[in-house]
Amino acid sequence: MILWLVVVAILFSATLILALSLGPLKTAANVGTIRAFAAVQYVAAALLAGARALGKA
Repeated sequence: MILWLVVVAILFSATLILALSLGPLKTAANVGTIRAFAAVQYVAAALLAGARALGKA
């Protein structure tokens, strides 16, 4: 159960970062890096959810 809460927290964080990078931070010089952080978080959440769904975690 706690792993699903962690996945939701990661997804929320990644979505917030992505929304900021598409909104107020879109003119920042390092917006690509900020979006890469969000992408890494989405991949981590997908891996955790996949591992949990397959019974590996």
